[in-house]
Formats: sequence, structure tokens, C-alpha cells
Amino acid sequence: MTQPIERVVIVGAGTMGVTLAKLMLAHRIPVRMIDNQAAALEACRREIERTFSDNHPTVGELEVQAHWSQEGEGSIVIESVTENLAIKRAVIAEAEANCAATTLIVTNTSGLSIDAIGQGMRHPERLAGAHFFNPADLIPAVEVIPGAATTQATIHRTCAFLSLLGKRPAVLKQSVPGFVANRIQHAIMRECLSLLEKGVVDVEALDEIVQFSIGVRLALNGPLLQRDLNGLDTHLNIARYLYEDLEDTHTPSRLLEEYVAKGRLGAKAGRGFYPWDEVHIKRQELEARGNLEHIIAIAMNDKRS
Repeated sequence: MTQPIERVVIVGAGTMGVTLAKLMLAHRIPVRMIDNQAAALEACRREIERTFSDNHPTVGELEVQAHWSQEGEGSIVIESVTENLAIKRAVIAEAEANCAATTLIVTNTSGLSIDAIGQGMRHPERLAGAHFFNPADLIPAVEVIPGAATTQATIHRTCAFLSLLGKRPAVLKQSVPGFVANRIQHAIMRECLSLLEKGVVDVEALDEIVQFSIGVRLALNGPLLQRDLNGLDTHLNIARYLYEDLEDTHTPSRLLEEYVAKGRLGAKAGRGFYPWDEVHIKRQELEARGNLEHIIAIAMNDKRS
């Protein structure tokens, strides 16, 4: 990057904001965390201290505060508040009011329009979307999304910044709702829920089939590379008879609506598709992170070979 990074300003001390802070600090980049909730800032500070207390004697400096400070050209702002257009737009407006005209501003959104988030900006050319995946300090891929006014220089600077953090930025040619990963993820989940509703398979069997078949392959090969290996003619022959029977509803699953209405929200509520308790949740979190690290190491090594 042509401009040295003085600090990264992260707005929003929720789950994604905290993991983004961990990522920056691990790369010795000072972080200024902004959140108007004192409890969120204190929880962020505690989590950072817990993460870096013993294993990382030299990390970037963390500041937490409820209000903005004036930021210069050497700062990078990452908006990481809740996925609400009005709130994100307000944060971007505050960022512009408190930053130099050339400060890079990044919105971490899962699929909202970059143009809608940046509506009203004086300098929309310096806004880029960067969809990090949770946990942001671990998952390599980041979707980089331009708005209509975003310059190539902004995209280049964003990608250079992400590469500095050890990420694998992938630039979209245009912004679409959900971007790429979430569109694919929701397409898969739509079919999974349809199969459950139709009684084709139960929850445990469905997870077993996906995890140990396409899940394993997709960890090493993207879907298009895998199709090349399988043969496009084979894929076409199957598509000709299968597509007419796949789920194509334009509304959320009845089963999903029912579960949410009953409070079956997943691990955080004690039940979703599976029953959960604190011991089970903690074990799953610990095992999942270790397993992710192992899978990522294998996939990254495969890409280098």
C-alpha cells in the first residue's frame, strides 16, 4: 500500500468487530474500536485481553471509545455494525465527517447494496464493500465489492490491505444482493429445508451426507473446478432431469418460519435443529476452530502446490 497504515478504526464491537480487531492486532496494527454501548466496549476489551494475554507479547495497540476522533489519511475505517441499512448509512456519514477526504472507508456487509450504504457521501469513490466471514481473524476469503462510484484505486488499496492481513480478497464485478457466498449458501439451505419438509431425510442424515460428500470436496476445490474434474457433459445430463424438481420458492421455508416463531433460534436459544446447552456450545466452538484451522491449512497448502 502506498499510504502507511497508522491505525484501523472499527465501528461496532459485536462479534464481527471483535474478530476484526483480533485480526488487526495480530498483525501489529493499532485499533480504535468505536461503539456507543459501554458494555460492548468492555466485553471487547476483555476478549482481546483473554486472546492475547500470554501467547502474543507483541501486538497492536487497542483503544476503545464511544465517540469519534478526527482520523487522517493513514487511518482505515471499517464499518461493522448490525446488518441494517439505515444504521450503516449513518455510520458511513459519521466516518466522512470525521475523516480526511482520502481516508479509505470499508463497509463490512453480508449483502446490502454498497451504493445504498454510501448514499449521500461526498466522496463515494473511496467506499468499498468487504464481506469478511466469521470468524474474521481465521477465514481467509473476503469478498470485495465496488459501488458504482468506487474507483479502481480504492479497490486496489482495499485488496492490498486485505493481502497484508493474510486474506484472499476476491473482487466482484458488480454488487448483487447477498454477493456470491451468501447466495450460494442460501441456495443450498433452501434445498436442505425443502428436503426436510418433504420428509426425504432427517436432520442428522442430511448433515452427514453433506459434510462427508460435497462438503469435503468444496473445502479443496471450488464448485466450478470440481465440475471441470467431473465433466461438464455429465453435469448437463443430470441438470436436464434434476432442475425441474429442485426447490425454487421465492419465500423463506415454512419450516424455518415455524422454528423461529417457536423460539427455536439455534445454539443461542438452546434449540434449533438440534438441542444445545452451554457445555455443548463451548465444546463445539473449540472443536470447530481447531478443525477450521486444520482444513484451511490443507486448502492453502493445496493452492500453493
